Amino acid sequence: MSSQPNDPAPLPDLGPAAAELTRLLDGVRDEHLAGPTPCPEYAVRDLLSHVLGLSIAFQDAAHKKSGPTTETPPGTVAPPELPTDWRTSLPESLAAMAAAWRDPAAWEGMTQVGGLTLPATVTGRVGLDELVVHGWDVARATGQEFRSAPDDLEVSYAFLAPSKDDPAARGTAFGPAVDVPDEAPMVDRLIGMSGRDPAWTA
Repeated sequence: MSSQPNDPAPLPDLGPAAAELTRLLDGVRDEHLAGPTPCPEYAVRDLLSHVLGLSIAFQDAAHKKSGPTTETPPGTVAPPELPTDWRTSLPESLAAMAAAWRDPAAWEGMTQVGGLTLPATVTGRVGLDELVVHGWDVARATGQEFRSAPDDLEVSYAFLAPSKDDPAARGTAFGPAVDVPDEAPMVDRLIGMSGRDPAWTA
């Protein structure tokens, strides 16, 4: 991790979370694609299409590039059909997203994603949270073990925790937080904070 002069918190590396999601893609079988996920409105194929879209959007956000990928609020359009080449295009796009946020310039100033203009230091953490939480989604939907780096769980939890009791701050991207005991593993506490039941299974 590195830091910017005006941002005392270390800047996260999105690489490990992107790599974990890519690892999980290897365990997604064709018969999984129509199955349910912890996101009630998404089948597995829809979730993968969403992840592909957000990986492109966060690349553009890192490059301060405005356009449909960064100006469209989440949930206003349905995910496009999952491309037939997703097994190669999605890992490539996840790697490109992580690489884009390794550029210190990505974390400087303001940028846009999901139709919101935010400090880049916030936007990068949003991207990390998306990778971590949707990695868990993919793992649960396909019966795989989720292996997140402890630092990534901590960063994502710290990002979501302030909005726990503030529906306006949570917006439409997250449902109401699910209560999880303080002594529960950090991954369960994070998933509950994201509005998911840590005990969910397919």
